[in-house]
Amino acid sequence: MKAILVEEFGSTENMRYVDVEIPSIGSKQVLIRVMATSVNFADVKARYGNKGQGKIPFIPGLEASGIIEQVGDEVASLAVGQRVMAFPHHGSYAEYIVADENLTFAIPDSIPFDVAGSCGIVSFLSYKLLADVANIQDQDQVLIHSASGGVGTTAIQVARALGAKTIIGTVGNESKIPVALEAGADHVICYTHENFTQRVNDMTNGTGANIILDSIGGEITEQSMNCLSRYGRLVVFGNSSGKYAQLQASELHSSCRSVLGFSLGTTRKERPQVLKDTSLQVFRMLERGQIKLNISQKLPLKDAPLAHQFIESRNSTGKIVLYTEHS
Repeated sequence: MKAILVEEFGSTENMRYVDVEIPSIGSKQVLIRVMATSVNFADVKARYGNKGQGKIPFIPGLEASGIIEQVGDEVASLAVGQRVMAFPHHGSYAEYIVADENLTFAIPDSIPFDVAGSCGIVSFLSYKLLADVANIQDQDQVLIHSASGGVGTTAIQVARALGAKTIIGTVGNESKIPVALEAGADHVICYTHENFTQRVNDMTNGTGANIILDSIGGEITEQSMNCLSRYGRLVVFGNSSGKYAQLQASELHSSCRSVLGFSLGTTRKERPQVLKDTSLQVFRMLERGQIKLNISQKLPLKDAPLAHQFIESRNSTGKIVLYTEHS
């Protein structure tokens, strides 16, 4: 089969489109013929070795959609021929992948493969952040940083579907404002040109946001505390700035505010069973049109290096899908 291999940590020049053996499955796993996969920022970090110095070479990628070709002897809930999306064991930039039964989810016929192959990270993550970690309540006011990206545009839609009153997005470039507005944000602030904390406080009549989703870290996290409401929840789920904030416990006690952390990667490893209900909720939202993925580009698998370059340029909006020859 064809796959993308990262042969050394570093630039996209180390990514090769090569022939490798089709992987074999265990008793509780399935073999999936890949139709589509997507590029996430975590794939770029993994290519640089920033997600821990793993083994070289490796196949990058976190999610894919396709058709089940084989099932293990102990697999009970899935069958050959089913349309599925999955979080595979050893990368998704390949024509075939192996995934555990509890990280493979049957998809409705109404959801196309390109959507299914790019919805897992952004939709599952957005739902978990808002519904389960932040415990969103009807009429909550929500602030979403990096609002024009794949997670940002999806989180805007999920927040709306879950009853948010006001959704405010921030972006680092004014050219990205229309993307977040189109996704459904009520207001979008360019934090490189404006004081976003002051604007958020003005927009919320001085109360601040009830929920803040932060994948940037560093100063953005620290500044976010200045516009987090009493009883508000700041959810940290990334550090694309490369830095983590230094927060004071004194900012939490009397204000009854919370700082929460979440990692979908950790959850896939430690508590995969909790994602079953998440998948049902996400697929229902997709079918109802409450989530519409912003797929900005579709490229053949061999062009994965170009996709990485586009993501690193910070000019990308929405999702980039890679499709295989099976599509």
